[in-house]
Order: sequence, then structure tokens, then C-alpha cells
Amino acid sequence: MLKIATLYPELLGTYGDSGNAKVLRSRATSRGIQVEMFAVGLDDALPQADIFLLGGGEDGPQRLATERLIADGSLARRVDDGAHLVAVCAGLQIIGSSFVVAGGDTCAGLGLVDMVTTRAATRAVGNLVTKVGSSLMIGFENHGGCTTGSFTALGEVLRGVGSDGVSDGVLTTNITATYAHGPVLALNPWLADSVLSSALGTELESLSTLADDLYAHRLGILGY
Repeated sequence: MLKIATLYPELLGTYGDSGNAKVLRSRATSRGIQVEMFAVGLDDALPQADIFLLGGGEDGPQRLATERLIADGSLARRVDDGAHLVAVCAGLQIIGSSFVVAGGDTCAGLGLVDMVTTRAATRAVGNLVTKVGSSLMIGFENHGGCTTGSFTALGEVLRGVGSDGVSDGVLTTNITATYAHGPVLALNPWLADSVLSSALGTELESLSTLADDLYAHRLGILGY
């Protein structure tokens, strides 16, 4: 049984980020893998899960979600124990050492990754294309952060801004993070499969769906 938990969707689900959990469930069940899903509210204890998802949100909800996660402390332990964490947009900032919100206040992050987020000179809004290994991740970014530090990036930015204008996101054994918000896994089914493979500890059989066809179509529209 594969267990997938979406964290604080009432705070960090502004851009349809909960769709990422549905994509993971769909691609897992299409391969005959049983899935149990959890929507973890602010007052809920974090369950034991194989995959946790952090979405995007405005500064206030982002700050509150981070404070609750720090006070709880369970997410760091779950990731240390082998759970996979997917973090998008504000979720990416939360997993670092600190981030800055509107007004200039610096907030403590979860410290899962050695990185800090400051306010960028201009807001990044538009299509984002990132080279991840031999694949291309496509998405849309809308953020005012610049994220730097000592970490392995998800990939090289080919279009857009990403973390710092050169690279986007974070990739570790147990963490996949990007500034591409919304249901980025729906746009990039290969990335969803990569997360599933990591969580399950095994390579997955190939899967051809409409989502895969749409991904190829979008790449063509963007000129790749």
C-alpha cells in the first residue's frame, strides 16, 4: 500500500497543488499499486506516509504552515526515515533554512535543505522550462523569491527564472522541489513516475497515457 499525504491543503493549495497527489495516485493505480491518500489539516498529526506534498500559498498561510511544521517536528523525521517529499513554489521555500515574506520579515524554515530565500529584485512570472537530467520539466512560475545555498538543484533553467535565474529547485534522494507551481506532476508525468519510483524503491514499468501525449505536445508548443 502506497500512502500519500498532502500537507495543510487549506493553507498550501492556492494553485491547484492538490492535483499532484491525484496524479501520483492515478499513475500508481494504473500499474496495479494500491494507494491510500490523506489530507493533513492544521490540527492533525502527520501520518506515516511514503510521499508527502507541500504546495504553494500566500505569505501569511506559508508562514503559519511552517510554524506548525516546525512545532510538530514530524516531517523532518519522516524524510530522514525515507519518505519522499515533493515541494512546489512556497513549499520549496519552506524546506530551506529561512525565507523572507512581504514587508521584509525573515522566517525560519524547516532546515531540510541548506538554502535561504530572499526577495528578488523583480517577480518571476511566466513559463518555466528546466533540464532535469535527460528530461525537460515544464511548468509555470509566479514568485518573488531568490533561493540560494549549498544544495543540488533539480536542474538547469532553460526558460524562466527558477530559483536564481540559473537553476531551479532541489533534488536529493528523498526530496523533489521546484518553483513550478500548481499540479506540476500533471504537466510532467515522467516526473511523477520518478517520485513514485523513489518512494517505492523500484523502477516502474513504462506507462503511456493522454497525459504523456499532452506533455509531448506542450514541449512542441514551447519549441523543444
